[in-house]
Amino acid sequence: MRIKIGYEIRFQVPVPTPMHALLHVYPNRYHLIEEDVLKVEPETPYELFYDSFGNRCSRMLLPAGSVTLKADGLVEVDGLHDKIDLSARELPTLQLPYETLQFLHSSRYCEVDRLEDFAWKQFGQIPFGFGRVQAICEWVHNHIEFGYNHARVTKSAYDVFEERKGVCRDFAHLAIALCRCLSIPARYATGYLGDIGIPVSASPMDFSAWFEVYLSSGWYTFDARHNKTRIGRVVMAYGRDAADAALTTTFGPTVLEHFFVRTDEVPSS
Repeated sequence: MRIKIGYEIRFQVPVPTPMHALLHVYPNRYHLIEEDVLKVEPETPYELFYDSFGNRCSRMLLPAGSVTLKADGLVEVDGLHDKIDLSARELPTLQLPYETLQFLHSSRYCEVDRLEDFAWKQFGQIPFGFGRVQAICEWVHNHIEFGYNHARVTKSAYDVFEERKGVCRDFAHLAIALCRCLSIPARYATGYLGDIGIPVSASPMDFSAWFEVYLSSGWYTFDARHNKTRIGRVVMAYGRDAADAALTTTFGPTVLEHFFVRTDEVPSS
């Protein structure tokens, strides 16, 4: 399956301001038929680097005035739904790969210590493995109200748990924190998720957030916001939470003026 991806983001920048951007498809994860090369208008130089999570990042100095970031690409994915494997089991902590251990701890938006008692009371008796993670997804999906008006930059997993409202990143943060409470490595993921294989939403397209957990045979994708397997996810960035995987981070004042995302399946010829 081929998916046409792209975005256009415009900022008003009062004074020259540094920016880090994670606006590239995650490296070596997919076959890029047409690479999603970042274009900056007005033309602005930038450098590429890779962070500690393997994300491909751009660093630049935004000029004062109106600045647009945009890209288009064509990516090939397997066209399959997110994998379900009810035989996948949780690993004892001492058997986990070293690189997964950072995804067990509290992070800026995922407070393990504040949710641990609830997690064990609610999910501690469920058989270990894929099914227990799915139970966490279902609980978050059924108890949190989705709405863009519920978003705020400081909202943490515990805030979502208390307020019972949030956007897709909040659903992911709460599910991640609950998994970590049970010693299941969980990482935040963000990227493209189009309405492929489902009715087209009337809402404007946006980037999406979900999460992955490490079980006996590797990383598995879960989505507490939608609570169903989907086709055509394209990861852009991973992290412990949204603080590590923010698609744009500015180090000074900026105002978002325009935002457009496209994720469209390209019909087979």
